[in-house]
Amino acid sequence: MILEVRNIYTSYGLSQILFGVSLEIDTGEVVSLLGRNGVGKTTTLRSIMGLTPPSSGSIRWKEEEISGKPSYQIAKLGIGFVPEDRRVFSDLTVWENLDVAIKASTSRGKFWSLGRVFELFPALSSIQTRRGGFLSGGEQQMLTIARTLMGNPDLLLLDEPSEGLAPIVVQQLGEQISRLKQEGMTILLCEQNAKFSLDLSDRLYILEKGEVRYQGGVADFRKDEEAYKTYLAL
Repeated sequence: MILEVRNIYTSYGLSQILFGVSLEIDTGEVVSLLGRNGVGKTTTLRSIMGLTPPSSGSIRWKEEEISGKPSYQIAKLGIGFVPEDRRVFSDLTVWENLDVAIKASTSRGKFWSLGRVFELFPALSSIQTRRGGFLSGGEQQMLTIARTLMGNPDLLLLDEPSEGLAPIVVQQLGEQISRLKQEGMTILLCEQNAKFSLDLSDRLYILEKGEVRYQGGVADFRKDEEAYKTYLAL
């Protein structure tokens, strides 16, 4: 078990968002965290990263308790976070955005280099000198994921990667995430787009009102029409 979240409660001031959320991820898995807008998906990722620390509960990374650690330490341990708002450096070029994020690999496997991320995202290779502020939404999303990979994480947290993107870009992004999966990257994918997420995932958790209401394998969930209608249908 590479990540184990147990019974976390997280709030923003007086607003309680998570109520005893638990989940776990094995090495090499792609796990989806699904649910409608506002149910606590992003807060779960922020809790894991230490950006919004839980008030109680346990978060264990490779058997080490990380709840309460600052986010920069959690990132150094090997967890990469791709936020929904992307946060590219608008005044830096694509190449410079990637260069500032280079970090040596902590594992004995392959490490991410400029060549590898350009192979995964060939569109970025042709716009290396373009500043981040002049990129399209899809290009910014690719750049944000590529920049996070340059830190050589063992786990990638993706927060709503398909949000606001054109269908063709979403399709391309799905293919790129699928390649990451094939290479053995462990991913926790937070999404509202159920089809996009389920096509990529091994297992899923569904949040509703800050609680896990469903968990299981994707194959079993696809057969459970009642669960889909209850938790995901509009």
